[in-house]
Amino acid sequence: MPTQSRIIHGLHSVRAAVRYDPVHVIEAWLDRQCHGGRWYTLRRQLEALSCPIHVVERRLLDRLTGGSVHQGVAIRFSGEPPRTEADLNALLSGLDQDPLLLVLDQVQDPHNLGACLRTANAAGVQALITPRDRAVGLTPAVHKVAAGAVQHVPLFQVTNLARTLRKLREAGMWLLGMAEQADTTLYEADLSGPLVLVMGAEGTGMRRLTRECCDRLVRIPMLGAVSSLNVSVATGVVLYEAMRQRTQGFTIFPARE
Repeated sequence: MPTQSRIIHGLHSVRAAVRYDPVHVIEAWLDRQCHGGRWYTLRRQLEALSCPIHVVERRLLDRLTGGSVHQGVAIRFSGEPPRTEADLNALLSGLDQDPLLLVLDQVQDPHNLGACLRTANAAGVQALITPRDRAVGLTPAVHKVAAGAVQHVPLFQVTNLARTLRKLREAGMWLLGMAEQADTTLYEADLSGPLVLVMGAEGTGMRRLTRECCDRLVRIPMLGAVSSLNVSVATGVVLYEAMRQRTQGFTIFPARE
């Protein structure tokens, strides 16, 4: 698969790239005004890679990163781009445990995608799937927010999300979609076994075809005045309930006598 270089910035995301995928670090830029133990340690790690290192003024880093908070470091990185549907089939065939996959339907905010990747890694998700169109990819902001999770949770961008979901169902996976209007709550659903958790986009939720592919719809109970959660927060709630059930078992507590 061809690679495409991109700029990654920030201490967390750059350190993750250096640690987990150092061969794809092409060059680095360091702010000449930066000092401190973490920064010097990272500089030594970059020097050990024998890639070009440019010690520059902060304003050059500001331009290079589009004015983002770069913490004095940026690299050009040529790691793997998002994977394809064919790669997803290969990953699933090589798993030795029940899959837990996360689907984000047209999530466009890089901060939400980065946060979802980070939580997905913590909760044991084997793959994150998004549509190729009208969805954010692996931007520098995603790398920064994910804080290293990009190197652990593969991102698959598919041309036709509904078709991919139908194939996952045909392969024996249970598709559970999150919808505010669902009658069943998250805590009444069995999240064990081969599972695909489907989350909708910011503000609009799942598209109609995506919703129709789900075997069941559930909702996160809401007691306050707000009607919904940010997609990355909702994803965290759902994934940690899935992790709890998959490690401790599914339990519905009986009514108190």
